[in-house]
Amino acid sequence: MKIGTQAQEVADILIRDITSGDLPEGSRVSEPELSRRYGIGRGPLREAILRLEGMGLVVRAPHVGARVVTLSQSELVEIFAVREALEGMAARLAAKNMSDHELQELEALLDSHATYIKENKGQVYFDQQGDYDFHYRIIKGSHNQRLVRSLCDELYHLIQMYRKSSESSKRPEQALFEHQMILKALKDRDADLAEMLMRRHIGKARREIEQFIEASSA
Repeated sequence: MKIGTQAQEVADILIRDITSGDLPEGSRVSEPELSRRYGIGRGPLREAILRLEGMGLVVRAPHVGARVVTLSQSELVEIFAVREALEGMAARLAAKNMSDHELQELEALLDSHATYIKENKGQVYFDQQGDYDFHYRIIKGSHNQRLVRSLCDELYHLIQMYRKSSESSKRPEQALFEHQMILKALKDRDADLAEMLMRRHIGKARREIEQFIEASSA
């Protein structure tokens, strides 16, 4: 197997472990330790770590070495502000560009989410990654590859980290309702409404972070 292919496989594993919390924020990224852990040579591992640095998941400091990024509250506000604008654009484009089949799959996804929330008495939400994630599918459904790269390659995994570590209420039933309203706008091909609902939906999370910062500094 080529080093580049190995590096991508290891990068995918590292991304999974970082976003799930198995490699916590601020933890040291040790090449010898990870090489033993994943059973892979230092060359592909070093390349994988460099890829994660490019994605903002790993940072390197002098005399400290590589560590998993630690997201400050102010950085999260910036990330969610960018996300609010770009995902609003993605929803607008998705209303125009998603195929009927893609919309049917999105509706089936939300049906499974509703069942999950009901069975868990609304305490948790069905928080999955990749194609199982509601937001991810809409971003892909925009069919704008530059937008997909910006959100899915650069911001998506940082947002996943926040979801896993956030202590704020995830409002599962309210979030599901908002997702269902966005889906209806997409199915109606109402681009203006889809963008507005998506921006409003993400804006709530941004304001929660801002309120937390204000409360912490009071």
